Amino acid sequence: MKKNLMIAAAVLSAGLAGLGAGAQAQDYPARPVSLLVPYPAGAASDITARAVQGSMSQALGAQVVVENLGGANGALGANRVLNAKADGYTVFQGSPNELILAGLTNKSVTYKPEDFQFVAPVATSPYVVVTRADLGAANVDELVALARQRSVPLTYGSGGAGSMIHLITAALATRTGVALTHIPYRGGAPLITDMAGGQIDFAIMPYQANYEDLRREGRLKIIGTLNRERLSALPDVPSVQESATLKDFNYTIWTAYLVKKGTPAAAMQKLHAAVQASLRDPAARKTLEAQGKILFGPQTLAEGDAFYAEQVAGLADLVRRSGFHGD
Repeated sequence: MKKNLMIAAAVLSAGLAGLGAGAQAQDYPARPVSLLVPYPAGAASDITARAVQGSMSQALGAQVVVENLGGANGALGANRVLNAKADGYTVFQGSPNELILAGLTNKSVTYKPEDFQFVAPVATSPYVVVTRADLGAANVDELVALARQRSVPLTYGSGGAGSMIHLITAALATRTGVALTHIPYRGGAPLITDMAGGQIDFAIMPYQANYEDLRREGRLKIIGTLNRERLSALPDVPSVQESATLKDFNYTIWTAYLVKKGTPAAAMQKLHAAVQASLRDPAARKTLEAQGKILFGPQTLAEGDAFYAEQVAGLADLVRRSGFHGD
């Protein structure tokens, strides 16, 4: 009899615990949600987060707080998310750099793409080739020719060893047979500051509107885009499709929101709906599109998972073509 009572008590306790957990998931969010950006404030990724912050907060019914944590090609921010609870209160603004390439190019990165759950994609960003103002190249063909003529290699910046920018530029060097010197940075904002100051020669960067301001002020040049077509924001800047040396050298980069694997389904659904709502918000769309971003249309959670799996598989080929062997 005593044994039966103990079993009944244990079953009742487990049932109440389950009800409590279910209620807690249904009540999400009960406090502010952290939106972690793995790069310093002021860069293109930070602009994206702050564009959707307000509409996501409204859709969730709780404040979304943007946090910046740069370093290690975004791996520091990724690890912050993975070290937090899988409860939906720490959301990661991720890109191929941190989610996929970090683990492929850096032996010290122990997490894997599948340690995250894909909430929703946000946008893709075109890449542009940006140079210091006094570099003697007006287009990408002239940049390659200059690199071939120089006795000292041209310098280029990136967000870190193994970042997508690093790998794309290394692939450019391999394709054209030029020597280049890599200068890693913690993010795009300090890189552009140094380039405007003439401290590095060029970089391949995700386009953002303030580059056009810097170009107009004569502080840097934009000499090409890796898009297949010219950008509407930069109609006078040629696509690599118009070049002799880099035809079909086309790349873009995407941004998406993810959480730690194991996050409750109810929280996933609410976050997914909030991201979708932010992409319908006119103010958010205006800000993102002004940065040259191409916004994703509505996607289900299952479609997002399929997109993520495709990207994980495809980016391994970029690592191979770049000749990068890790550290």
